[in-house]
Amino acid sequence: QVQLVESGGGLVQAGGSLRLSCTASRSTFSGYDMNWYRQAPGKQREWVAIIRASGTTDYADSVKGRFTISRDNAKNTVYLQMNSLKPEDTAAYYCNRHFRQLPWGQGTQVTVSS
Repeated sequence: QVQLVESGGGLVQAGGSLRLSCTASRSTFSGYDMNWYRQAPGKQREWVAIIRASGTTDYADSVKGRFTISRDNAKNTVYLQMNSLKPEDTAAYYCNRHFRQLPWGQGTQVTVSS
């Protein structure tokens, strides 16, 4: 079965940076639009960013100007560079295809302390 694997989370102080990675076993991201999502405790999962197969990107207003999504098709990996982190960015972060979504991975926890 295909597995999504997110990594790179951790505990960081406000204003700090982290880079998240997402890869998949037995699948490819090439040719697919890819999203990052996040879910804070007690809240619904929310969309964070998209990188299309064409390379164009879009971001949620809450992260625009601070987060950058990128992809390396040769490594079958999608990244999320997070700068100027805020306590409200604290959440578990997940990636998935935009269409034909794969089973969700376990996510990677990001905790931002004030």
